[in-house]
Amino acid sequence: MTVFGYFLSCEEFTPAQLVEQARLAEQAGFTRLAVSDHYHPWNDAQGNCPFVWGVIGALSQVIRLPVTTLVTCPTVRLHPAVTAQAAATADVQLAGGLRLGVGTGEALNEHVLGDRWPPYAVRADMLEEAVEVMRELFTGDVVSHRGAHYTVENARLYTPPKEARLPVYVSAFGPTAAERAAEYADGLVTMSPDTDLVAGYRTAGGTGPVIGGVKVCWSQDRERAVKTAHRLWPTELLPGELDQVLPTPQHFEQATELVTEEMAAQAMVCGDDPQEHANRLRDYIGAGFDEVYVGQIGQEQEGFFDFYREQVLPRVAGSPEASP
Repeated sequence: MTVFGYFLSCEEFTPAQLVEQARLAEQAGFTRLAVSDHYHPWNDAQGNCPFVWGVIGALSQVIRLPVTTLVTCPTVRLHPAVTAQAAATADVQLAGGLRLGVGTGEALNEHVLGDRWPPYAVRADMLEEAVEVMRELFTGDVVSHRGAHYTVENARLYTPPKEARLPVYVSAFGPTAAERAAEYADGLVTMSPDTDLVAGYRTAGGTGPVIGGVKVCWSQDRERAVKTAHRLWPTELLPGELDQVLPTPQHFEQATELVTEEMAAQAMVCGDDPQEHANRLRDYIGAGFDEVYVGQIGQEQEGFFDFYREQVLPRVAGSPEASP
């Protein structure tokens, strides 16, 4: 059965706003939360980027929902040993409710210390080794590790996660990456409802949940919703590897000058048609997703949560096609 959560966007909202959204999401019937992990927003219009681990600590004090990072990069800006400590502490604060989503990252966030931004093949190797290091540390044992990319000496998490096998979900956007994730991940993260990608992950032996996310812009004024989506998230429409290699928000603003309002209106669900919103969620259900996280673009948050509680979630919860 597919379950639905709310996607907290650190790029767009302050810590206080994110905490309030989490509270509203729980009241609206969303059963879990996801939260992004960025150092920079995608563009200046989004305007925020709090430290995700501080946000999760605050969330743990107001909600009782599980939280998944979508996604953390534990390879360049933060060493996997540091990420492991942050994740373990967050898991304890959430009473065992953290799910660690990880990925190979973007130059936008990871270049800030001046490190070279490696090609994808190297980043994929770094990620797999980072997951290995973190899993060793999650046991609470003393860990020493000397690998191709990371060194750990006599490290021990004295506040380990609630369970030594803290779930680690790996992000993948292509068939090769999904097949590789199947070899070592506890679940797959991918944003588009790509049936073939999900099938490839399963065929390659992936047994964990498949997790996705979708951005929508609810408003009673559809034209206003389209303008808001286009202003804040034109990056959703960038092709290929641009989102992985462009280094600054200004570069993304230059690239998205080619994205029109019409393109945003076609690609993202905007407005207040409940059937249109429900159909977008059913795309993920039909593709075999186990968890889907919905993020509301813009400031009309309370209206969005009322709308989803009353008109959208009842249309998709428990529907026959929601069974994997």
